[in-house]
Amino acid sequence: MRIANNCWNFICIVAEVLLIAFVAYRESATYYSFDVFYCVPIIHAARLSSVRALRRSDTHVPTIVGIFVGIIWTTGEFIAVYPDYPWSALLLNAFARSVTFTVIGRVMAKVWREREFSRKDVLTDLANRLEFTDRFATEQSRSERSGKPYSLLFIDIDQFKLLNDEQGHNVGDEALKVLSVILTNNSRAGDVVSRFGGDEFALLFPETDDASCEILANRILEIAKAEFKNKDWPIALSVGWVTGTGASKNVDELLRIADEKMYLMKKNARIHSRGDLVMKEIHVGDVSKL
Repeated sequence: MRIANNCWNFICIVAEVLLIAFVAYRESATYYSFDVFYCVPIIHAARLSSVRALRRSDTHVPTIVGIFVGIIWTTGEFIAVYPDYPWSALLLNAFARSVTFTVIGRVMAKVWREREFSRKDVLTDLANRLEFTDRFATEQSRSERSGKPYSLLFIDIDQFKLLNDEQGHNVGDEALKVLSVILTNNSRAGDVVSRFGGDEFALLFPETDDASCEILANRILEIAKAEFKNKDWPIALSVGWVTGTGASKNVDELLRIADEKMYLMKKNARIHSRGDLVMKEIHVGDVSKL
């Protein structure tokens, strides 16, 4: 799917360049100039490059397109005024325009890249806290108008430090990536899945009531539990969620409520774990007396 999308994008870029060259060639004898529109495929190429910004090899995309645009533009001019167009001018203009468009494309790709990843977590490719907060504000405004509820799910990884200490930070990073995939696969296209940093994640479910959010939370817990057990990781998830309507509380207030619920879940889990340990000790003691 990704290869097909990339091929389609490249075809569109080539078509844009050829279309602009054709129109500019037809209008070369008039007072109208269409040369500025050569920036359109350069912008398109820069955007395509920035989408896969962490792959450094993709920086060649603006370079290739920049050279292609420079050659096509100069060739169109050459054909329009041939034989009065000097060969030296053909070579010099093609070179100068190729360099200019390559520089423009690479600069724009960098701008797009910084814009893209200023709102993403680099490790997991999820939204970061800034992006989550902005999307949350948008959802609150929509909920204010429609009266439909939204739910916020807050997740923390228990014993994550233990995993890092016992198996190394590379395994810890892998665990974060695995969890990000689980969260993404168990959310809808309109949901917001974000990593706040460390081992904390937050999800925003638009048009989702408390009962539906509980179902989603339990599904995530069960899938994560099975995955962590399969990989022999001594970690688990704690979750807390809150449902709201409109903008009666801001995102920090709702996160605090969800965090408090999550803490209660952790506390209850520890009490339950200690209770199981006591029962096992009593059972072992009874057996020893027999």
